[in-house]
Amino acid sequence: MKVNKEELRGDYGEISLTPESLDDLWHLKYVIEPGDMVFSLTFRVLDSATDKLRPEKMDKRPVRLGVRVESVEFHKFSNRLRIKGTIISDLDTGMYHTLNIEPYSELSIIKHWKLDQIERIRDAIEEAKLPEIEIVTIEEGEAAIGFLRQYGVEEVSRIRQSSSGKREGTDARSEFFGEVAAQLKNADKVKTFVVAGPGFIKDDFVKFLKNHAREVADKVIVEDTSSIGSSGFQEVLRRGAIERVAQEMRISREAKLIERLLVEIASDGKATYGYAQTKNAVGIGAVEVLLIADETLRNYREKGEADIERMMKSVEQSRGKVVIFSTEFEPGQRLEKLGGVAALLRFKVSE
Repeated sequence: MKVNKEELRGDYGEISLTPESLDDLWHLKYVIEPGDMVFSLTFRVLDSATDKLRPEKMDKRPVRLGVRVESVEFHKFSNRLRIKGTIISDLDTGMYHTLNIEPYSELSIIKHWKLDQIERIRDAIEEAKLPEIEIVTIEEGEAAIGFLRQYGVEEVSRIRQSSSGKREGTDARSEFFGEVAAQLKNADKVKTFVVAGPGFIKDDFVKFLKNHAREVADKVIVEDTSSIGSSGFQEVLRRGAIERVAQEMRISREAKLIERLLVEIASDGKATYGYAQTKNAVGIGAVEVLLIADETLRNYREKGEADIERMMKSVEQSRGKVVIFSTEFEPGQRLEKLGGVAALLRFKVSE
């Protein structure tokens, strides 16, 4: 994320940004809210005398347009953020238009800024500096490859050994390893490959890489997991492999916090969950870390619930931390099932 301009008076003003990745677009989904004003370059059909004479030749031309936001949608599979609203800066004022924001599209956001939104932009800038990580989970005859993003691990490839290749022998296994290695693209851009899985097959795969894909093998760390795919990715995160590569990675922090929360809840310890119970804990200064699911926070804001903002501000003023969880990933989904709001406490409180 690149900040081009920042003009704020108190909590109101304009920040001009250039998202540089899919991760940045995901962050913006939780920064831009209904009622905000967003300006960006878009394409519009501009009427002219020539156009009217030859309607089939009506071309869309680039124009900078502003909308008052009504909805924001993150489309990770098409690499864009869709911002729908009513036009505020054109002859068609009041008409609906959708801004399609892609990586490297500049946009300006004018709004009343909340502390966590400013912090989210700062985090996006810092997290973009962290090394890119690809996770390979592998077992006999099957492998799943995921790319670590700030919103979670995105599975990008699944390789299954063909039935004809399931015969025993070194050649069959080498053929399978070759298929997996071929999926490890952009090795020059990826800083670390985590190879994980049950048994010894992961070690054999690393040996294969040393002989056939040295540029990948030189960046490998190995981790034990009991499974592959999404559960295997989660095991890698829980075991701290990612921390050894990027200590401040958002997703690892969330995975550890949710585990700590669940342990405290199971032992009737220093934790609470649910909106009412957490609000009570905030009110008496007991909250060390306030955990909020991003979709829950978004829903509260869309409903105009001011208490959630007061809770967050109160925790920060009492030197606690506020962590917004991604619901794109398992820890955030687990938090949602607990009501979307929870807290780790400085001391135990009665419900």
